[in-house]
Amino acid sequence: MPTKISNQDKGVVDELQQEAHRLGFSRLGITSAEPPPRQDRFAQWLDQGFAGVMENWLRRHLPLRSSPESLLPGTQSVIMLATDYDAKTVSSRESPNHGQIARYAVGRDYHDVLRSRLNHLGGWLEHAIPGCKTRGVVDSAPLAEREFAARAGLGWFGKNTMLIDQGAGSYFFLSGLLATVALPTHQPIEVDHCGTCTACLDICPTDALPEPRVLDATRCISALTIEDRGPVEGGLRSHFGNWIFGCDLCQEVCPWNRHAPGTEDPELQAIENEEMPSLIELLRLDQAAFRKKFHDSPILRAKRVGLLRSAAIALGNHPSASGDVPAG
Repeated sequence: MPTKISNQDKGVVDELQQEAHRLGFSRLGITSAEPPPRQDRFAQWLDQGFAGVMENWLRRHLPLRSSPESLLPGTQSVIMLATDYDAKTVSSRESPNHGQIARYAVGRDYHDVLRSRLNHLGGWLEHAIPGCKTRGVVDSAPLAEREFAARAGLGWFGKNTMLIDQGAGSYFFLSGLLATVALPTHQPIEVDHCGTCTACLDICPTDALPEPRVLDATRCISALTIEDRGPVEGGLRSHFGNWIFGCDLCQEVCPWNRHAPGTEDPELQAIENEEMPSLIELLRLDQAAFRKKFHDSPILRAKRVGLLRSAAIALGNHPSASGDVPAG
């Protein structure tokens, strides 16, 4: 049952923000549990076939994306949290012997880090407002996190489909805390600060951004190296370069990321030597070695078969780097 908030309890929002910062979250925004906008456009996007291998899962959970109530009965508020990650990771794309990994994936698995923090924040709120129930969400439920975060004022949708904050750019994780109490809400950013810039659209080597704010996941290097573990169309492979897990190109050229703050959070720092693993070393990993090396990493998501396929593509794009390629 929803919990009513008293005038005295309205001051809890300031304390909630302080507690969130103490736990390591960078920014916080609150919105209602009402369905967010853009859901009709999301359905159209699915109908256009842009979801690739994710289509069945996304269609199956489409009604849940805009319904926090279905995830936590009685939800009245969606507390969205942004957590900056290591934006200053140096990537040497000039080294054909190594694989390129998206910045967000060179540290610990953010799901584990943020889930623990959400549990602590939820416990704090339940103690502060008796009767309130909470549920943390970090890619663990089919919630339209970016849409709720935008309505909570955490950024605007860039032309690369990423959520962008004027001060932090787009190098941040999103997570949410559902609450059965009606908290004061924040206002969305109504201005499109992208202006006439098309840098993200222009840089994409596979033309995965056919128009502003539309992503074709069947051509996106990030989607293809993380979610799709099958064969890659020959015409796309040569554009992968040495990206083997994710891709940051459309974020790297964004002007709003020039001064992205990054993070000093030890739990989200890049793990030494993980930024650019040796492609030959990856191809030598058996299943047990793969799980041992990436047990605490988002890279586990690609599974061994997906990561080795991407490593083979990267070697194919740089034949001189193949060296002593294992046969098995």
